[in-house]
Amino acid sequence: MLASMPNATAARILAALPQTQCTRCGYPDCAAYAQAIAQGEAAINQCPPGGAEGVARLAAITGLPVLPLSATHGLEGPRSVAVIDEAWCIGCTLCLEACPVDAIVGRIKRMHTVVEADCTGCALCLPPCPVDCITMENASGSATGWAAWSAAQADAARDSYAFHSARRTSDAPSEPKALQAAQHDAQQEQKKQSVIEAVLAKVRAQRGAAHK
Repeated sequence: MLASMPNATAARILAALPQTQCTRCGYPDCAAYAQAIAQGEAAINQCPPGGAEGVARLAAITGLPVLPLSATHGLEGPRSVAVIDEAWCIGCTLCLEACPVDAIVGRIKRMHTVVEADCTGCALCLPPCPVDCITMENASGSATGWAAWSAAQADAARDSYAFHSARRTSDAPSEPKALQAAQHDAQQEQKKQSVIEAVLAKVRAQRGAAHK
């Protein structure tokens, strides 16, 4: 049934998602998940940030039965925000690159910080941090799902993600300079890794001294 639905249905589904862009649904962003639901390729219970209420919203749009939230994709929980331990931040910028809504500010070799009001709690900044100086903290108390997240916040996150995506697209090199850009990026990445390794060694030494 869903495969024959018009793109307008995917748009309605997208508008009902919390726009955290966390990828926990198994898709690269909320728009891809919405399209997959509209095409009958994904279930309506794969969005932990939306929680049980989110599933009910999607069921109302698609006409599908309400399902329990898929434990495979995560559990419903409080809204969280990323917090950077600025004392340990080495300014590698890897978290800046990972954040889908540009909620982290900073520059190379300088301390970074999170703009709490813009953070969607996606946690995508955690894996790339080489010094594990980022933690996720509860920002909504006992409120979970849509009770911890508003339509206004979802709209703001969607706009931020659109801006982020457009900026990355505009920064992408065009042919025939793509190969040169790729080679340059590889060289820069190698340099960055060398800097990170050097700073990591210093951080480990400092942490070792602090625990003595």
